[in-house]
Amino acid sequence: MANRMRATRRGFLGTSAAGAAAVTTSGFVPYIPAAATAFANEAANDRPRIGCIGTGSMGLGDAIQHAQFGDILAVCDVDKDRAERAKYDVRIGKGKADAYGDYRKVLERKDIDVVSIVTTDHWHVKIAIEALQAGKHVFCQKPLSLTLEENQLAWAAAEKFPKLQFFIGTQQRAQKDQFCRAVNIVHKGLLGDIQRVTAGINGGPTGGPFPIENPPGRLDWEMWLGQAPKVPFRNRRCHYEFRWWYEYSGGKFTDWGAHHVDIAQWALKEDTKGKGPIEINGVDARHPVPYKDGYPTVDDEYNTAYDFSVPCKFPSGVELIVTSRGDNGILFEGTKGRLFVNRSKITGTPIEEGWDKEKFGDDDLKTLYKGKPFEGHKQNFYRCIREGGLPVSDVYSHIIAMNTCHLAAIAARLGRTIKWDPAAEKIVGDDQAAAFASRTPRAGYEIPRV
Repeated sequence: MANRMRATRRGFLGTSAAGAAAVTTSGFVPYIPAAATAFANEAANDRPRIGCIGTGSMGLGDAIQHAQFGDILAVCDVDKDRAERAKYDVRIGKGKADAYGDYRKVLERKDIDVVSIVTTDHWHVKIAIEALQAGKHVFCQKPLSLTLEENQLAWAAAEKFPKLQFFIGTQQRAQKDQFCRAVNIVHKGLLGDIQRVTAGINGGPTGGPFPIENPPGRLDWEMWLGQAPKVPFRNRRCHYEFRWWYEYSGGKFTDWGAHHVDIAQWALKEDTKGKGPIEINGVDARHPVPYKDGYPTVDDEYNTAYDFSVPCKFPSGVELIVTSRGDNGILFEGTKGRLFVNRSKITGTPIEEGWDKEKFGDDDLKTLYKGKPFEGHKQNFYRCIREGGLPVSDVYSHIIAMNTCHLAAIAARLGRTIKWDPAAEKIVGDDQAAAFASRTPRAGYEIPRV
């Protein structure tokens, strides 16, 4: 490490600014040489300065991990109690970090190099794009986006600022003995031709009606809502429960789907530009409230799908079934065998008989890691900030997987089959379904178009 060329933080900030001004339109993401970025962890002056936006339960966990690689100078949450909890946590702010209620205060600081975005889903893309515009490296929790259009806006921003890392919190890509092993087996052709993949993502909850209440005094409900329609405060719309309302998230389709659909399409090599399903069947889906024209008819109960099985057909003929039924995990079925994998196990004859013996080593992991050594999730993020190159959980592959997740949700909401043109990134032959590709944000909360 001592012999590696190192740049000063001042030099890093200069190259970040240059990266923020760079534009690429080809869709090709260049490799960034080591000298173009800076900071290693061996010297205090080289440690990145970090701002954490969103400090709920997941945000706290991420912040604790970020603090292993840099110094947290700012924490932010629209709930002041949460922001102050992070400020005074000895593992995060240590009583020294500044606490804010408005994320823009973090982005305007010139002394912050990296932002961690762990807000509600419907805020992710707006904050991420503005962070890139401010010259910050971005760690954003999954799912990145709320709509198909947001995927396109995030892709354009990532291309415009190629020297800034844009990393997604799909940590399953860093589970060597489960998901990396499964993906390697599929890539090596050991299962033969893949015919079907089943992504079990569990069902969502039902609940309500929930009463209108006064927002807690230290929660900025207006800011929490952001681009979403303005509605009265109901406690079960907020914080963790936001996942079960299409106004803020996509239910299980974008919650667990962001993990398992990502792994499935990584294994199928259906995670690059122009890839994705062409037909998504949402007939077999149930919601906890009545729907009309794809919208819930009541506003005081959870409204995301709780029971579903949505087949997604790819041009190759492979079918990816996104389902709430059965075990949580991914089942790959090929002409030579099948295997099942989740966060705690990997099973099947290929595993029991060791079909990948001598075919799953450091070089194979390095291939999966786009030329980097296998290591923990956030280690990979900070390595890529330091050395350049794409991280294992890059924004581009995530967006392709999120297209599938959003399409599954749209098909389920409408209760029919929809068709998708992966190359054009458009829903075709169905104007009503195509209208769900975007949402008009409330005035004052528009997402930048770069």
